[in-house]
Amino acid sequence: MLSPILKLLFTDKKEEVVKPAMSFSIEGLKNLVDYFKYHYNELIAQKGAVYALGTVCVIIIVSIFFKNLFTYLSYRVLAPMRNYVMTKLRSDLYAKILELPIGFFTEQKKGDIISRMSNDANEIEWSVMSTLEGLIRDPLNILIILGVLVYISPLLSLFLLVLLPLTGFLIGRMSRSLKKQSTASAEELGSLMSILDETLGGLRVIKAFNAETILRTRFFTTNNNLNHIRNKMNFRRDLASPMSEFMGVMVLSCILWFGGKLVLGHEAGLKGDSFISYILIFTQIINPAKSLSTAFYNSQRGSAAIKRIEEILQAPLTVTDLPNAATISEFKHQIEFKNVSFSYDEVPILKNINLTVEKGKTIALVGSSGAGKSSLADLIPRFHDVSGGEILIDGSNIKSFSLNSIRNLMGIVTQEPILFNDTIANNISLGTEVASMESIEHAAKVANALEFIRKKEDGFDTNIGDRGSKLSGGERQRVTIARAVLKNPPILILDEATSSLDTESERLVQDAINNMMQNRTSIVIAHRLSTIRHADEIIVLQKGEIAERGTHDSLLAQGGIYKKLVDMQEFK
Repeated sequence: MLSPILKLLFTDKKEEVVKPAMSFSIEGLKNLVDYFKYHYNELIAQKGAVYALGTVCVIIIVSIFFKNLFTYLSYRVLAPMRNYVMTKLRSDLYAKILELPIGFFTEQKKGDIISRMSNDANEIEWSVMSTLEGLIRDPLNILIILGVLVYISPLLSLFLLVLLPLTGFLIGRMSRSLKKQSTASAEELGSLMSILDETLGGLRVIKAFNAETILRTRFFTTNNNLNHIRNKMNFRRDLASPMSEFMGVMVLSCILWFGGKLVLGHEAGLKGDSFISYILIFTQIINPAKSLSTAFYNSQRGSAAIKRIEEILQAPLTVTDLPNAATISEFKHQIEFKNVSFSYDEVPILKNINLTVEKGKTIALVGSSGAGKSSLADLIPRFHDVSGGEILIDGSNIKSFSLNSIRNLMGIVTQEPILFNDTIANNISLGTEVASMESIEHAAKVANALEFIRKKEDGFDTNIGDRGSKLSGGERQRVTIARAVLKNPPILILDEATSSLDTESERLVQDAINNMMQNRTSIVIAHRLSTIRHADEIIVLQKGEIAERGTHDSLLAQGGIYKKLVDMQEFK
């Protein structure tokens, strides 16, 4: 609009501009520039050329100011929206990971889950959320332009509405393969992250066995596959914009030929100037169509990432609280297994287990690997739910209590100490809402950990590194025992905490365990049978069933499976 106005200002020969008639029609729209020229000519005549020039400058400044103001405001709306969606997505994903049962993760690679949280979430952010503006603006532009075209010539627009869906179908067919490639790319990236995770966790073993070449080959192969898939994805995505432009020009040419034929034959009821206006307005549809097709292709990439994240978000929670779950605050009498069976992925692990654990007693679970010892112990805190039968605490089915209250009654010390990259004090007080330094020190003393902690430069404020890597094996285990002591639970589940330690560390840890087990109900998974001689009852498991039960002496006298296990360890 500025070009004819500036021409009006700076030409010596002044032209007379007649006030045009304004109406809501194609002719009225064409008269819009003449309408502005008329009023500007009046302004020059009344106020002078310099005043009119100043007005032009003000109009330019105000127009660009509002253009950029609204552009900025659109970002102010979109950026918090995009960031909130991504923050909520990551929070929901992490919350679901915490809720999912332990069995879910036996089928998943840790690196793949990390990849879904990081790379797939980023893919959604940049492929979907960043195209949100175009997915709203471009269809709106296209609809407005199509509305004007229908107004100008319904017959030509009918022909157009046949061609546009055809081009949309062709673009959609190409985009489907992009979604498949995005899924394959995400899976390869998950495999890459898993290899990296295994490499970092097993670097000592890799170097000891000269396995660098094997791991390097595995990583490089996966990395090259990822490169190949991503190249194919980019080639297809980059094809979206030029292909949509080419197809738009093809549609334009068809409209030009078909419409021109009707105009030349005086069949369309459309004049030549209106037909030219129709063609010019149609050209304005090409750029938003290009942007929309690019946004559509990007959203297809993002939809593959959404699907991978939804696999976790929609994974069934097999261990949940009942709607009216009660709260159990103390353990009074006994834990009872009644005809308990447990299967995982339809593979039977435990069969017809009947067992009673009286309060204050120590029950030991022994047997060969795969006998079902850990599975049996995992059923008590409901890491898994039974497939058949029931587990009772003080006569009530554990499913009638909330998970949180059941697990508050229990302390667990695993064979492999699980520690976090934090201070010793925070690792000991994990899960305890309010813990004084005196209670933390007392727990460390009971766990035979106080002496080595005080020797550290920062004492309880010492950071123990990733997975407690700055501590020795015995020190790590004693910190986990101190954690269980601080919780002060009435029920202890011990997955032989000394089996991987040297003799001196084993003695210190075993003394700490003996201190902790006093006046508590204990379920001990035993690998070293010497540590459970004084258990009140020893349960021998074989192929998921109770094969023998009794005290250490009575089982030796039977001369069965337990005696063979003891003889094998004594021979060693």
